[in-house]
Amino acid sequence: MRQVINEKLPISEYNPIRARAIDYDHFTYPWHFHGEYEIVYIQESRGQAFVGSAVEPFWEGHLFLFGPNLPHCMQSDPAYWKGDPTLRVKGVIIQFETDFMNHSVANYPQFFPIKNLLEASRMGLSFPTNPGDSLTKLVEQMPSTRGMGQVIKLLTLLQKMAEHEGRITLSSPTFQGILPLATDGKIEKITSYLCNAYTRSISLDEIASLASMNPTAFCRYFKEHTGKTFKQYLIDLRVGYACKLLSAGTLNVSQIALESGFETVAHFNRLFRRLMGLTPTEYRHQVSK
Repeated sequence: MRQVINEKLPISEYNPIRARAIDYDHFTYPWHFHGEYEIVYIQESRGQAFVGSAVEPFWEGHLFLFGPNLPHCMQSDPAYWKGDPTLRVKGVIIQFETDFMNHSVANYPQFFPIKNLLEASRMGLSFPTNPGDSLTKLVEQMPSTRGMGQVIKLLTLLQKMAEHEGRITLSSPTFQGILPLATDGKIEKITSYLCNAYTRSISLDEIASLASMNPTAFCRYFKEHTGKTFKQYLIDLRVGYACKLLSAGTLNVSQIALESGFETVAHFNRLFRRLMGLTPTEYRHQVSK
């Protein structure tokens, strides 16, 4: 069993919102939960988010919403632990109390989209975003906003998140709250291996052998613990790395496709557009504005 820590946040009815910018070498906080809602925005970094029963790769532009008492842990890619000063974890963390605007959210029709969003967040939500869009701008403004302005911005942010069509539910509906998650470290071993090897060809037999399973048993195990097939997870990691290379602007699209582990440029373009909603060229233009 993995130990889960009950984190106590400095939040109360007199101080219901806590928003701060982060700049770390790597994520270090262990598997934990708390009684408040939490929004995590990744401006810079790559890794995996362990959320309830799910494992979700993240990269620049990912936004997460965790509901109260949902165990979670952000884990940086292994490269971030090797002391490279050019690799940083940057972003914004917003935490707010469970009963924030409780009466209004529970009873007024205008707040029903937010009410539904907060209920869904108890399984964890992910929002792929584009740098510089209205959603990420709001998140980035939160740490420097005070008083009523902060309350208004948080409500506006939650409304935009409620309207976001690309949101992804992370954990299984059957996940049992704060009960310890039964793991033996195997899924962390597998995802860590993938994070170091995803840019090369990795066969199902190879990764199943690492887990000491036959391919059929491994596929079932991996889907149960990550909510994704092995193939889907690998594509997510490769597209995430491609986003980083596109942002850097030093390689052309064909070079990035090969560097990220895709066999052909056409395959890369098709999968990138399906996952990100933009072509690689459109994404590069978006982040360079």
